[in-house]
Amino acid sequence: MKTNRIIYLLAASFQLVLLHLSSAYGQKPVMELTFTANYYGQYVPLDSILIENLTQGGDTLLYWPDSVLILDYATGVNENPSSSVTIFEVGRNYPNPFSAKTTFSIYLPLEDFLQVIVFNPLGQKVVEYKNILESGYHLFTFFPGNENIYFMTATVRGATKSLKMFSLSSRLADYCSLFYAGKETVTSDYKSNKEITDFGFSLGDILRFIAYAKTPVLINGSDVIEDAPLSNQTYTFEILEGIPCPGTPTVPYEGQTYNTVQIGSQCWFKENLNVGTMINGSGNQTNNSQKEKYCYGDNAANCATYGGLYQWNEMMQYSTTPGVQGICPSGWHIPTDAEWCTLTQFIDPMVNCNSTGWSGQVVGTKMKSTTGWNSGGNGTNTFGFTALPGGRRDNSGAFYDIGGYGYWWSSTEGFTSSAWFRVLRYNSANVSRDFGGKVGGRSVRCLQD
Repeated sequence: MKTNRIIYLLAASFQLVLLHLSSAYGQKPVMELTFTANYYGQYVPLDSILIENLTQGGDTLLYWPDSVLILDYATGVNENPSSSVTIFEVGRNYPNPFSAKTTFSIYLPLEDFLQVIVFNPLGQKVVEYKNILESGYHLFTFFPGNENIYFMTATVRGATKSLKMFSLSSRLADYCSLFYAGKETVTSDYKSNKEITDFGFSLGDILRFIAYAKTPVLINGSDVIEDAPLSNQTYTFEILEGIPCPGTPTVPYEGQTYNTVQIGSQCWFKENLNVGTMINGSGNQTNNSQKEKYCYGDNAANCATYGGLYQWNEMMQYSTTPGVQGICPSGWHIPTDAEWCTLTQFIDPMVNCNSTGWSGQVVGTKMKSTTGWNSGGNGTNTFGFTALPGGRRDNSGAFYDIGGYGYWWSSTEGFTSSAWFRVLRYNSANVSRDFGGKVGGRSVRCLQD
């Protein structure tokens, strides 16, 4: 449920240059699209950007350290002057600002002698690294002393690039340390799985940009933006955990756009479903050819944040067949109890799907969103499922548990007048498999067929 974000920044980052409309003087004006990315307010480098033309078809790819792609207006890709890298690159340090430590990467196109020096604000050298390194991506970890600002310079064959690093450390020690953290194998999920085609562009074409950001240990995430650029623009991706499903990064449905996330062999909606007309929580949803939903507390703003709450029969559109489409869009369905089991056991093999109650060791932590849960109960959202605590409507029509619990229906019936569902809670690292009355209102996720 993203909107276009266009922000002019000074930071150097990926650029996509699209040529269009020859002028009367024979020169080709250019349109310059610049890409950068944030991860919870921190700059992060982009591993790759897949650019798809939704109007004409075709796609192309930028991947770090490539920075400029030139497209001819008439014939598509004409040349890519950065496709053969001849100069080294320095990636932004992450995090920045930082407390205990920060990490940055340096790319060498060839085996070469590298010198890395960190200076304090007075220009005094505080730490140095020198070595001959093979071609590829190399990681470095810096531990600060008692200064708040440091300048890192990397030098290869007389060429120098720099970083400004901001420390929040309260250490009293005046010494710093810099460690070589090893060579990183950088692979793009898009690059390895995508055959790049010719790419044409005309003014008015709708483009989709899928950004993929990856740093060691901390981030494995993405974002999607769609736009029809008519002039120079700068796009800022807001990276969140999880990778879009190949070929289906977003799904437009009933006036909203849902993001997708690939988790193991399954493709899920990244958000709770929010379709239908809101009705008061005191009444039942009925089989009246119109989709109906509850919004927690009878407040439409809660549906915008957490999605709707649905009675089981309404969600199933009055079928009892496990895996039915229900209120999901075409090509998607309500996940069965067994499909929920596949998801939770992929995330945490310790999950027990043969009984009711709580099980697993880390599944709840890895499924919960990084914000929005009560009392320090946020998760790591490791795979991008982004579970939010939307609460529930009980069988009597009252609302409970927003901020503390999230409940998700399956399409599998339980015992009499009940069905299976999953529960996550703010003070637990595991997941509950349980069954309950079909008249209760719970959240819904859609799973691709």
